[in-house]
Amino acid sequence: MDTFFLSHGSPTLSIDETIPARHFFKSWLPAAVAGSEPPRAILMVSGHWETATPAVNVIRGSNDTIYDFYGFPKSMYKLKYPAPGAPDLAMRTKELLEQGGFGPVKEDRSRGLDHGAWVPLMLMYPDADIPVCQLSVQTDRDGTYHYNLGKALAPLRNEGVLILGSGSATHNLRKIGPTHSPVAEWASEFDNWLKDALLGGRYDDVNRFQEKAPYGKMAHPQADHFYPLHVALGAAGDESKAEQIHQSWSNATLSYSSYRFTAKN
Repeated sequence: MDTFFLSHGSPTLSIDETIPARHFFKSWLPAAVAGSEPPRAILMVSGHWETATPAVNVIRGSNDTIYDFYGFPKSMYKLKYPAPGAPDLAMRTKELLEQGGFGPVKEDRSRGLDHGAWVPLMLMYPDADIPVCQLSVQTDRDGTYHYNLGKALAPLRNEGVLILGSGSATHNLRKIGPTHSPVAEWASEFDNWLKDALLGGRYDDVNRFQEKAPYGKMAHPQADHFYPLHVALGAAGDESKAEQIHQSWSNATLSYSSYRFTAKN
């Protein structure tokens, strides 16, 4: 099964029909982007869950919906995405990571789905009937660490698990502009570099983006929203093929560039 990196952008993606990426996410099932057969479960790596060491949410029953955003329209706080938890996948993920030297892996038995998970998923899988497990990122580590962490998860691809990294191709909240502002030059340059590097197979450059990319530190002052890409990329393997499956912008600097990673046969 292919792995994916999704740029989820603003939380208003959940309600704002004028955001172009919303239509991409809503087309996910009709266009069979991840294949004609639904996954057995989803492993979601969200930039909104940061821990010192890896953690998985081990939920029996339905996942709670976490409203980890502030000052948005009241209607957004009424949205629910009660997808079933995936405790078996959580424990399998823990097993693979600890076997790969990424332990200890914490089991969080109360955390639900943050908006980096449920906002895109409510558009992609609106019936909320596919079990979901979340995996955290380690912001004090680097891209290579998260790429190798993803490699440890590669067996899940053959176990019916859809591995999704949810973050943002560019994420500098201090530089966000009005909704329909022109795209900032630095953001465009970084976004184009990322596309060229991924499609050209320069994965080591992507892992070392802060030194290799133009405006790397401007695009990601903190890399929490970029590391989900490294996990998804690593899970597809060193010789995987990258494909850009969506590209759009909002707020001058928020790229919604999203990618598919296909493992070499």
